[in-house]
Amino acid sequence: MSEIKKAIQIYEDFRKLLSINEFKVSEYKEINYGLQFSIQKLGWSGNVRVYQNKQEKVKVDFSQLDESEYSRFIKSLSEGNSVPIYKEVSSTIPNDLTLPIIGSDESGKGDYFGSLVIACIYIDEKILSQLTLLNVRDSKLLSDIRILEIAKDIRKICQNKFVIVEISAERYNQIYAKLENEKKSLNDLLAWAHAKAIEELLSKVQCRTAIIDQFADEKLLLEKLQEQGKKLNIIQAYRAESHIAVAAASILARDRFINKLNNLGNQYNTKLPKGSSSAVVTVARQLVEKNGREILEKVAKLHFKTTKEVLG
Repeated sequence: MSEIKKAIQIYEDFRKLLSINEFKVSEYKEINYGLQFSIQKLGWSGNVRVYQNKQEKVKVDFSQLDESEYSRFIKSLSEGNSVPIYKEVSSTIPNDLTLPIIGSDESGKGDYFGSLVIACIYIDEKILSQLTLLNVRDSKLLSDIRILEIAKDIRKICQNKFVIVEISAERYNQIYAKLENEKKSLNDLLAWAHAKAIEELLSKVQCRTAIIDQFADEKLLLEKLQEQGKKLNIIQAYRAESHIAVAAASILARDRFINKLNNLGNQYNTKLPKGSSSAVVTVARQLVEKNGREILEKVAKLHFKTTKEVLG
């Protein structure tokens, strides 16, 4: 595996663990010999770098963090081996799982513009063999063009044995505001959306096991599941995309997200960038200048710190 892919995997590990603890993690940007990303929480922010050193080892650089409590917590994740300094085989998914299996994953959570999409897919022996031939893998390791191509094949192979739940930016903002009033978080929304997708899929297929990428305490998802879902053996694991069922779900979710983002941009005659970078801020400011600040309610996730940057 290339060094940049190892760096991306470490970034994803940090992103998942920190999200569970209510930190906001930006999209990464590539730098010399590695990548960099920012971490934010309640007005605090810091940068972390992942790079290849002179000995060609992939390392995590915390030198741009301060000495705050948040920084100490972030450093402790690595020191306590919660975030592995890349290992070729690292997964909490049991090796003896039998098919069929349901995989579920989301897209758009870290993107300021666009919707939140959850995809849930059913995999049996026949589907597995066909997806293996397609070289299905985590969507984060694929280009947008490849995602759009392979998603067509996945839909054809799986026919109606998948479910996609899409929450538009406008609806997302309405739900998030309600959750805030109830002292709840984004994880409650994710749990509800995953549960909804799983329950809908279970109305089409019979299955005993579901694998989901870890985003919160497993009890949160179990609380949202209904009668059929509660009978499942639910496995929530870091790097769940290493399993082909979750990888396939990640591709379907990203495919829908990309297409809907493009359509949303076309409505306002602009290209909406992914992530939450400075380019996103620039485009958002242009939209506000042309359409008024209320446009953000329709195209963006308002709770992002990006909104404050856009509105000044």
